[in-house]
Amino acid sequence: MTPTITPRRTRALVLLFLAVFGVLLAGAGPASAHAALTGSDPAQGVVVDKAPTQVTLNFSEKVATSDDSLRVLDPKGKRVDTGKPANISGTSYAVQLKSGLPDGTYTVSWQVVSADSHPVAGAFTFSIGAPSQTTVSVSGDTAGGGVVGWLYGFGRYMSYAGFIVMVGGGAFVLACWRRGSGVRAVQRLVVSGWLALTSATLLLLLLRGSYTGSGKVGDVFDLSLLGQVLQTKTGAALVSRLLLLAAAALFIAVLFGAYDKRDEEEKRDLTFGLAIGGFVVSAGLAASWAMAEHASTGLQPGIAMPVDVVHLLAVAAWLGGLTALLVALYRSPTPVEASAVRRFSTLAFGSVVALVATGVYQSWRQLGSWSAFTDTAYGQLLLVKIGLVALLVGIASVSRRWTGRLADGTDVRTGETEGSEESAGEAGTGRETASGQQETSGDQEASGHEEAAEDAPRRKEPAAARAAGNSAKTASGSGSAVEGARGSAVEGARGSAASDDAGEVADSGAAEATGGSSESPADSRRAAQLARQRAAVATARQKRERDADPDRFGLRRSVLAEAGVAVVLLAVTTVLTQTEPGRTEQEAKAATSSSSSSSSSSPADSSSGAVTLTMPFDTGGTDGKGVVSVDLDPARVGGNEMHVYVTRTNGRAFDIPEVKVAFTLEARKIGPLPVTPDRVATGHWAASDVQIPMAGDWKVAVTVRTSDIDQVTVSKNAQIG
Repeated sequence: MTPTITPRRTRALVLLFLAVFGVLLAGAGPASAHAALTGSDPAQGVVVDKAPTQVTLNFSEKVATSDDSLRVLDPKGKRVDTGKPANISGTSYAVQLKSGLPDGTYTVSWQVVSADSHPVAGAFTFSIGAPSQTTVSVSGDTAGGGVVGWLYGFGRYMSYAGFIVMVGGGAFVLACWRRGSGVRAVQRLVVSGWLALTSATLLLLLLRGSYTGSGKVGDVFDLSLLGQVLQTKTGAALVSRLLLLAAAALFIAVLFGAYDKRDEEEKRDLTFGLAIGGFVVSAGLAASWAMAEHASTGLQPGIAMPVDVVHLLAVAAWLGGLTALLVALYRSPTPVEASAVRRFSTLAFGSVVALVATGVYQSWRQLGSWSAFTDTAYGQLLLVKIGLVALLVGIASVSRRWTGRLADGTDVRTGETEGSEESAGEAGTGRETASGQQETSGDQEASGHEEAAEDAPRRKEPAAARAAGNSAKTASGSGSAVEGARGSAVEGARGSAASDDAGEVADSGAAEATGGSSESPADSRRAAQLARQRAAVATARQKRERDADPDRFGLRRSVLAEAGVAVVLLAVTTVLTQTEPGRTEQEAKAATSSSSSSSSSSPADSSSGAVTLTMPFDTGGTDGKGVVSVDLDPARVGGNEMHVYVTRTNGRAFDIPEVKVAFTLEARKIGPLPVTPDRVATGHWAASDVQIPMAGDWKVAVTVRTSDIDQVTVSKNAQIG
């Protein structure tokens, strides 16, 4: 029996979507970080002899801060930081501390927004003098979690789904099946995509302030937070998306409103205009994601953003067109022509090629190494996505074979090709050929079915209705209005095969038949009822004949399977966009391990008086990330020997053209005192007799240049003397 979209099947698909989405969000955890903390001063868990004047945090990329982004709490939970966090250099951010802090354990709590729009938070402790008991808990510091985080993730999924359905459905109508513009089911699909994307965008705009801040549901409608969101990169992207959706509504109205009322020449011109305008609007909508998320930060953003736009458009053309084809196969009153399915198959193949090309680039950009596939959460999710895409392509190849059989008229059960262009689905509907002429054989079979259709309601009609009809016949003769209504109902039933609402056509046919007669209202009602019965029989007959085509039956099953895999694929993609890229995660681990190794050696260094400072850097150019370490021995007033080591994030020596160092004692307004070390070897510079005039908390700033135009200055404070 041919599968149909029943309420039970619809509920099953909705439950599948919710289950997959819920499991993936639950597994992803709250707000997977994209910016990672690579170091701090004081370092985590360290015990310092003297209270620091500020706390500095180093991140793997630039972040956005607010007044409460960086807090320092004393053992009793009171804030001891003053002023707002400041970007002191590159990716380093600091907050000043009150003077005269007593001994004890202090807690540093931070929450920032990474450059690709995702919030990240954390906490650690350090001690002054000696560790002590503290009333502050550091385990609950999370960002983007709770109900608000779940709603934000759901909004992201619905925005992706709405974009794909709206853009892909419109492309399917324009490029593959122009007759679909007159099918209400396809119209409703595209409009539903627009409504889903618009609603999800408004939801994200409202949730954004709470999502990146307190995480409280009550802050969702805080207008002050909304005003702050509108000033951010993500807020600007969401507002621009809403403006583009207003333009998209106009294109949808033209496509499904006035398109079918034009003649062929006007349709061609209108199709060209809609295709150009629709592509521009679709590309703009895709850019609203690219300009605010992964592609906008990190390696090669100038290339990554256009590539991301192409990737999103290819996904929409493939999966959105697939959804439109599925709806047309199940809900269209007329069969989808084999030529339309063949055109979509070509469009889908081109989209897959574009997806593979752009996906390979994005994978290289976000992972950076083969080991990241298995060592990072991003890489593991990407492997799942690749597997789902491969499965989807495999099912699509089956659909292509069904498409070929449908076009060739091959019966898959026997493997034989029919001698004529008739098929089980085409014969009963009298479908038009590519030239627009109706096939003669289809007409003959349709007329035969009409006769059977005319007898079918009569056999099912109640005896009282038949008697009333016979009485009306006798009273008005062979040319009575009732017979006219019956004949008109047959014509209305035939026309309803190409209409979305057969009952309306039948009613109009009955009205025309009785409009000029003087028969009683009861006869008119009986005629209209009979017309509706015959229209229903004609529709049911047409559906049975359409579903009897084994090629169309097989195509519908394979397309339904593709759609099921696409639901899961989209959920995995949504979670992937909220996960820290593998390249960033590995670089953060390398920097953290380097910082930890330096901290572990500090006791030995302090016994000899030497100071070692380790700072990650990012010049912003190609291959601009690394770690610079400054060794100052014996770190005393007077002459010192200094060594500077520059390594890549993987620990290998970094060959760069220039390194400069400057010392500043801000408390006494001394400096900066510049020092230009000599190159000793690859990644190693040294300077002797570096003079430190007096003891104090010195700021050591290192300027690293990786190319003619790419350089950055990073700094840390050290107690010298």
